[in-house]
Amino acid sequence: MSLRLSQLSACFEGVIPSIIATASADGMPNISYLSHVVRVDEEHVALSNQFFAKTAANVRANPQVTLMLVDGITGDQFLLDIGFVRSVDVGPLFEKIARQLKASSAQIGMSEVMRLRSADIFRVRGIEKVPTPVETAPVTAGRSPISLPALSEAVKVIERQAEADEIIDSLLGAIQRVLGYGNALVLIHDSHRSCLITTGSIGYERSGLGSEIAGSEGLIGAAATSGQTVKVNDMSRVRRFGEAIGLEAEATENTSRTVAFPQLRTAMSQIAVPLAAGGTVIGVLFIESEERLAFGEDDEAVLEILAGQAASALRASEREAAAAEPRQAAPELAAAGREIRVSHHRFDDSIFVDGNYIVKGVAGALLRLMLEWHLGEGRSEFTNREMRLVAGARMPEIKDNLETRLLLLRRRLEEKQAPIKIVRIGRGRVRLETEGPLMLAAPE
Repeated sequence: MSLRLSQLSACFEGVIPSIIATASADGMPNISYLSHVVRVDEEHVALSNQFFAKTAANVRANPQVTLMLVDGITGDQFLLDIGFVRSVDVGPLFEKIARQLKASSAQIGMSEVMRLRSADIFRVRGIEKVPTPVETAPVTAGRSPISLPALSEAVKVIERQAEADEIIDSLLGAIQRVLGYGNALVLIHDSHRSCLITTGSIGYERSGLGSEIAGSEGLIGAAATSGQTVKVNDMSRVRRFGEAIGLEAEATENTSRTVAFPQLRTAMSQIAVPLAAGGTVIGVLFIESEERLAFGEDDEAVLEILAGQAASALRASEREAAAAEPRQAAPELAAAGREIRVSHHRFDDSIFVDGNYIVKGVAGALLRLMLEWHLGEGRSEFTNREMRLVAGARMPEIKDNLETRLLLLRRRLEEKQAPIKIVRIGRGRVRLETEGPLMLAAPE
């Protein structure tokens, strides 16, 4: 039975480097390692070209080219008889390989060195499995096949949710139920500060809610800026993602105003999937696994379906919450109990409650706004619409993802067990609850 490229999917994950063998016009052989080989379709592969001037010259002088692929799971080797078709340095295929190369090389500090010159496309004329006297590793059963009915139900569950917290929780729950992955994050884009902020989390010892990633950093940043899924399926050869983010940040939140980014220290595979709606990326779904080669083509497709549905639901939630009308509420009596001291720092809109860091950015500005209204007008109920109108004068970007900023604020207050709570009381409405009278310090 002849082999097909689609049967060699584990060979295209970059776990074990591929080898290309060429010869000059006079027959002098040359061997080069390849960082990335991509299956274009059943008849073509694309090879990353970073440094290979000799290989490129040989290919054009002598059409006899052999490519060796290695299955990252079983160790099986395959020889491909290939013929050069063309090189591309623009377009979706080139951008896909360049993005993957940049994301993986950045983790070993070589993003400036490993620049893609071109993607060289070859036609595959034949595939031969290399016989070996050594028994290769058997393919283990692994996870059960993805259930389409389970995927369909997960999509419907996300679609039915009306609030940001329900949408994000439903997305993370679907990751566990449909795919069986236990470590996942949802990060929402904050255009005001050009970063992505962790707003949902499962499977980590510390949730990392409020932790930030620069808008172009690593896999997450690459997915956000490109709008395309990016993955690394073998972390054994690269630096752990997040080493430079500040592992001790959690212990110094009050001085650094930084929340430690959660990470699975034994992760072998990572994937970042953009949350995109209407052509706009509003965030990223990030998943880790302790298994090598965890994320296959089917996993990637399922994650993109779930992420797309969640992004659309979040966008719809924002629109509906923004339409909620304010209503008159009688002034409330000051809460009994000890005084709660709140301080606000304007340079980054960070909020501290009784000396403990809570949040910064748009979420911090929203809390200060509600506290000012509460102290000045004696009311405790507020709408997204009025917050969007008032805060938008200083931060125009606040029109985007206000619901998720409120969600982050609410969850950080809960996680820090603060004497202040933000309670959702209806579509586009929240209530401020306190355990005592508030004292809002002058902004610094």
